[in-house]
Amino acid sequence: MASTSPRIPHHVAIVMDGNGRWATRRFLPRVAGHKQGVESLRRCVKACADRGVGVLTVFAFSSENWNRPVEEVSGLMELMVGALAREVPRLSKDGVRLRFVGERAGLSPKMVKGLVDAEEATAHNTRMQLNVCFNYGGRWDIAKAAAKLAAQGEPITEASLDRAMALAHVPDPDLFIRTGGEQRLSNFLLWQSAYAELFFSAKLWPEFDEAALDEAIAAFQGRERRFGQTSAQVSAPQGLTA
Repeated sequence: MASTSPRIPHHVAIVMDGNGRWATRRFLPRVAGHKQGVESLRRCVKACADRGVGVLTVFAFSSENWNRPVEEVSGLMELMVGALAREVPRLSKDGVRLRFVGERAGLSPKMVKGLVDAEEATAHNTRMQLNVCFNYGGRWDIAKAAAKLAAQGEPITEASLDRAMALAHVPDPDLFIRTGGEQRLSNFLLWQSAYAELFFSAKLWPEFDEAALDEAIAAFQGRERRFGQTSAQVSAPQGLTA
């Protein structure tokens, strides 16, 4: 059912782009940019929780990122393992439930164990859900959902696909943010973002702070979400639309 924009988007999705460029501009290795990106994510998680966002979904590592230089991929994997050890206690203390979304086949046993342990350690938290899309791709998500339904002999419909998607445990994103100045989805949440409001920030991800988040939320608040209806239908009192 169509509705006007809530004051705060319930579900925010973010493509955290620009870590490598942030580092390159400072004559640092690209991994240094990813380390700074973890700090920005920590800040963003707290800011979203403080503002009443119920779900935050971030694109941490795409299925296409395996094509990056070996040293960068290796550094990202080490960074993820270290970040889990440091951040999980903090997230749990702040009431944030952590879930990892993506293909785990091909990840090291140590990495998989770290993901599972982090999810279990925060499973009881209810203040906010943090979905980290790791080794994820939107096309992979749709294809896997369709294959799952076919294997079960279920008809493939919009409703059944929706229930089979990797993020079926949360509502679709209300606000989709991409940092770094690029204006594309890059295979992130293709199914789920059908009606998301898009916001593109010129800031590189390590520079994305509370003020930048507030700017994105303010832009969201200024938009009319019609979901296929007319402006008159959306603005009419409930039950009086023609």
